[in-house]
Order: sequence, then C-alpha cells, then structure tokens
Amino acid sequence: MLCPTYDASTVRELLDYDGCIAAVREAMAEFTAAGTVQPLRQIMQLSPGRLFALMPGTLPEPQGFGAKVITAFADPDAPGRTPHQGIVVLFDASSGAPVCIADAGEVTHIRTAAATAVATDALARANATSLTIFGCGAQARTHLRAIARVRSLERVTVWGRDAARASAFASSMAAESGLDVRAEPDGATAAQADIICTVTGSPTPVLLGEWVAPGTHVNAVGSSHAGPVEVDTELVLASRYIADSRASARAAAAELIVAREAGALTDDHIVAEIGQVLLGQVAGRTGDLDITFYKSLGHIVQDLAAVRYLHARAVTRND
Repeated sequence: MLCPTYDASTVRELLDYDGCIAAVREAMAEFTAAGTVQPLRQIMQLSPGRLFALMPGTLPEPQGFGAKVITAFADPDAPGRTPHQGIVVLFDASSGAPVCIADAGEVTHIRTAAATAVATDALARANATSLTIFGCGAQARTHLRAIARVRSLERVTVWGRDAARASAFASSMAAESGLDVRAEPDGATAAQADIICTVTGSPTPVLLGEWVAPGTHVNAVGSSHAGPVEVDTELVLASRYIADSRASARAAAAELIVAREAGALTDDHIVAEIGQVLLGQVAGRTGDLDITFYKSLGHIVQDLAAVRYLHARAVTRND
C-alpha cells in the first residue's frame, strides 16, 4: 500500500523546532511512564567509520509503531563527522499498515536537538544565558536553534578542532540567529558557560571535568554508541547523570562504560531517566551548584513522535 514519503526538504519544512520539542517531551515522559521494554538499537560496523543501525519501537496505543533504518558513514572530507542517511517508517497501530516514511537524516538532526532542548529546559538553571557547543557540524546548528527556544541566550561559544570551520560556523549562526556567536580555540575557556553541548565525533574526550564549573548543565550528544568518548571520567563522576533511557545508557553510553570498567562507578550512578524528571518523579537539579549531565543516545520514540507530528502537519496542510 502506498504511503506518503517526506524527503529532507519536506522534513525541514514541517518539523518545526517548537512542535518537535513538544512532541519529544511528551514521548519521553510517556516512554518512562509506560515502562514498556523497547528493543535496544542494533548497530553493525560494516568497516571503520561505517555503521548500519536498526531502531525498532512503539509509541503508546494508539499512536503507532515503527523503525528507523539508518547508516552513519564517516565523511572523508570532514573527519570526525558521521552524516546519517536512511528512513523512518511509521505504522498504524490498528491496521498494521504503513502510515508514512520520512528522511531519517533530517529527522535525526532535528529530533536530537529537540531532545537536548527538552533536557536543557528540565535540568539547566532557569537563569542560564550562555551556551557552548563543542563541535561545528550539522548537529551544532540544530542544537543552537533548539536551545535558543528554551533559554534566553546572550552568548554562544563554539569550539572545533578545525579553527577555520569553527569561525565560519560562528559567523553563519550569528547572522542566522542574531545572537552573539563566537569561536573559541581553547577548550578550557570555551567550557565557561551555563550550558555545554558536545556534538563531536571525537573518539577521545574534548571536554574535561576540571574545566566545568559548578552549576553547569552538560548535554553529551555526539557519541551514540560504545566506543567514542567525548567527556572524561572526572566530569561523569562530578555530575548528576541523567539518561534518555537507562537500558540504552548501560549498554552504549561510552563515558559511563569507561568509568564503570575502571571501577570508578556502577550503573547506580544513573540518577534517572529524563522521563522521570519530566514526570516529577526524580529531581533533575537539586540546587544551583549541581553539575547536571544529560546523556543523549537517541531513542526510537523520539523519531516516531517527530514523524507522527510532521505527518499530522502534512495532512492538515493538504486538507
């Protein structure tokens, strides 16, 4: 049976940040509240720098179920970045028929940033006004756009391993956003911010615990499987560590696994899932001096909720 297909440009048009943030917030709260066991993401390494992943899952009845089928192939012209390509398929919960198909790369860019914005809104200090982004690729752009919707940003700093690319990113995003966006080549200086996002493909830490001041909120996003570690163990130990999914974090959160294998902590270091914070079951931040840490591995309910939302917008537009 034929169903609508939304290409990357249509996803960008229909999946607005405010709507996606709201959809992801609801999905993560429902995911935790339901307590349904969802399959862990399956990742095959085809060759160095080339990954193939399958993410099946379900939303609460009657919202549907589906899967994301995606590749992440390293770009030889931009070492460290892994552009995502593939599809998200949403199925009808009653009939089992496919509802729609959407470009997975663009959905991933936007819903990942939306999930980070949800966590930042729940965990960062209410008066947070400065943001630092470690990384200057596609996720850096979407993260700046999304976080600007949950906090009134006065200063944005970007750090990148390629200083020229970081400067170009800063100029481009300053022009787009109207914000004060500047490149900073020194990581320790860049880390002096209320909110920090790591969105790199670095296999080793780019953010160190000794740089991060009390009260900071950190979003660790770039490493989505066991292996690459963007932050060091010192930062993990110093933080209130909150995951999108406990099961996913235990299996694939690289910085947690490294610290666990070194005997520095156990899985009990995971304070909560973000859904527990959203539901008011666990305090995300207990005071202004907490270093809060959100581990984003990405979850299929985020993809399905985002695609369900954009499909509803498309149907409304076409009526």
